[in-house]
Amino acid sequence: MTQVDILAIFAHPDDLELTVGGTMLKMKGLGYRTGALDVTRGEMGTRGTVEGRAAEAEAAAAILKLDVRENLGLPDGHVFADESSRTAMVKVMRRLKPRVLLTHQLDDPHPDHGHIANLVREAARLASMRNYDPETGADKIPVPMVAHNIFSRRVVPSFIVDISAFLDEKMAAIRAHRSQFYDPASGEPETRLTAKGFLDELEDRSRYFGSLIGVAAGEPYYVREALNIEDPVALLTRPMNLYS
Repeated sequence: MTQVDILAIFAHPDDLELTVGGTMLKMKGLGYRTGALDVTRGEMGTRGTVEGRAAEAEAAAAILKLDVRENLGLPDGHVFADESSRTAMVKVMRRLKPRVLLTHQLDDPHPDHGHIANLVREAARLASMRNYDPETGADKIPVPMVAHNIFSRRVVPSFIVDISAFLDEKMAAIRAHRSQFYDPASGEPETRLTAKGFLDELEDRSRYFGSLIGVAAGEPYYVREALNIEDPVALLTRPMNLYS
């Protein structure tokens, strides 16, 4: 059994890399145990195969230095916060015991993404209830904190993680999913992700959010709950280098 401090839960095998790859690298660098849970195998994707995408996910996991990467195996395009899905996710949470969960943006326009955001929130609470899923009830955990990556909708971030030192590795992890991005030699159908400039757009996005906190690159998050701050002076007087 591998316990983790922070678990990223996203729909498809490349979603983690596209959204929170820099944060996961940074957390690993700070000494935390990191994990990923891909909810589906991406079988409805326009490009690639299930087997090929699984191999790409393993290659990306090595770049991200993840301690564990698993796939929940729910059906791509048919993910809901139903009872069987909640129970499956609770079992994983109780086994890995994360303290922090990263996941999709609330109300994301992709149905799987939006449903998973809610599924994660519900499972996080249910994982703390001993009488939910008695099979694993004795392994109940404290409710993990959920942070939603901001990607598809304009939302004011609760916080932004400085990933300046990890941007290159993040982009390398994204490119490990070769079947999903620009390849002039590919004969498969084109998608928004396969456009020649898409990866440049992603890098520009990281640089934009970094500029909001005075650094080279950042990843933004929204937290629905009020944050308990121990020392507001220390928090609010951290140097931002906005004018350096």
